[in-house]
Amino acid sequence: MKMALVAGFFSFFAPVLAIAAEYNLTVDRVEIDTGDFVKEGIGYNGASPGPVMRFKEGENVKINVTNNLDEMTSIHWHGLILPFTQDGVPGFSFPGIRPGETFTYEFPIVQSGTYWYHSHSAFQEPDGAFGAIIIEPEGREPFRYDREYVVQLTDKHPHTGDRIMRNLKMMPDYYNREQQTVPEFFSDVSENGLMSTIRDRLDWGDMRMMKADVEDVQGFTGMINGKGPEQNWTGVFEPGERVRLRFINSSAMTYFDVRIPGMEMTVVQADGNNVRPVTVDEFRIGVAETYDVIVRPKDAQAYTIFAESMGRSGYARATLAPEEGMHGPIPQMREPARLTMADMGAMPGMDHGDMGHGAGDDMDHGNMSAQDDMSGMDHSSMDGMDHSTMGAMDHSSMGSAAGLPSDPFYAAGSGITPVAANGGKFLSYADLKAQKPLYADREATREIELRLTGNMERYIWSINGVKYEDADPIRLQYGERVRFKFVNETMMTHPMHLHGMWSILDVGAGEWDPIKHTVSVQPGTTVYMETEVDAPGQWAFHCHLSYHAAAGMFRKVIVEGAPEPVQVEQVKTDVGGDA
Repeated sequence: MKMALVAGFFSFFAPVLAIAAEYNLTVDRVEIDTGDFVKEGIGYNGASPGPVMRFKEGENVKINVTNNLDEMTSIHWHGLILPFTQDGVPGFSFPGIRPGETFTYEFPIVQSGTYWYHSHSAFQEPDGAFGAIIIEPEGREPFRYDREYVVQLTDKHPHTGDRIMRNLKMMPDYYNREQQTVPEFFSDVSENGLMSTIRDRLDWGDMRMMKADVEDVQGFTGMINGKGPEQNWTGVFEPGERVRLRFINSSAMTYFDVRIPGMEMTVVQADGNNVRPVTVDEFRIGVAETYDVIVRPKDAQAYTIFAESMGRSGYARATLAPEEGMHGPIPQMREPARLTMADMGAMPGMDHGDMGHGAGDDMDHGNMSAQDDMSGMDHSSMDGMDHSTMGAMDHSSMGSAAGLPSDPFYAAGSGITPVAANGGKFLSYADLKAQKPLYADREATREIELRLTGNMERYIWSINGVKYEDADPIRLQYGERVRFKFVNETMMTHPMHLHGMWSILDVGAGEWDPIKHTVSVQPGTTVYMETEVDAPGQWAFHCHLSYHAAAGMFRKVIVEGAPEPVQVEQVKTDVGGDA
């Protein structure tokens, strides 16, 4: 069902643009072949990933989406700045697209860069409903390249998203393939001593946590552009060319550490926005993030694009080569990562029992008030939260523990702080500086603290100890600049995504802080971002790990006080029950 709200909202985007491009997408049941297994999934125009959507900055686009499924669907345009009625979140933007119906999205393109699109209904995204977006800039890029490729990563699992969620609720470590072993115990004894090793095991047991729990869902096949490691997607180059690789992490749950052995990468964009070039040997790409890099292969040989999961449980692999059919060497995966007490927001010997937080904490929750449930998600089996074992610290000013790598966006002494496989440069958020400021630098009008909380034993995830359907919306005022303080009180990494507005990540660079749409918050850390509240309407704000969002780490944001108020009540009353 089309909405009459769109035309009124377009007045916020000046100048008004003429329609220049029209596209057609169908949402279909598809067959997905990973090379390891074949399964039924969901895709667009008969395939997963769907087609690469190419837009131009400054044009209007019209996209007709036909639902060929027997269930409701939707498409969210991840990272795009557009009217909230076109954002594609059922229950927030519109009711969703019913079986057999065609819904037309129409919005102006006011940015450039690399983005992606995906379903925002049930678990259709992890089941294959995603694709890439490339937006060409109005002017020239500040960097040169001769050819380009999309490199779209995903973690394809043989189980459906619904089945994975049921299994995680039944047994949170159901998919953990990297449990600690007896030989590992004796290795730790040899390195750290018997009593120290026993104390470490007892500490983790008391907290009912596992230091091997870096990834919730293992047993997947890593894929690049719809091909598994053995199927070897290949991008062709001429020696000496500058090749732009547009990396997109469309995984349900997996962070990837990306390297191309024998070749440096120059990062030129993060989440679609230009950054000052930084040359690295390896980078970690969070779920839902994008990075654009320039590489310059000088020799007529095959180079392997190797994307290793953060937990070292699987990998995706592709090839850059002078011709099809060539293969580069495939590196061995490194040893599985292990969490430390630092990742729990504590150092050994600290008492976690006093680190819980009550409902009466003195903080700004964004003037929250009553809120509707999100249609399409069943939270009926979820109950209260237990924070008695969780805490968080701000490690931004702490040095690294002896002998361990250091990154200001990881807890000092963290077991998952990244290190380049060749001992070279690993990208840090601290390296990212905006190529050109998007907004005037000014002080935030207020700060809102968002504690990322959860109970792993019961597989419940939340914000400020409250899961989504029990929470009030976060209310923002149009025109203000809000500073969000993320405090990660869990042992998991959370990629936090705010729809509709940019996230200005505080890396200490002032007006040169990078502009992102997804911000990863590591275990036991505090991270700040600021948002210019310039988009009226109601927006989703959530962890982009699919099963964390479904389990409650999700909020509605309502932007009020715009010069020309938008009507959100119509969307509320139109919401169906299974979008």
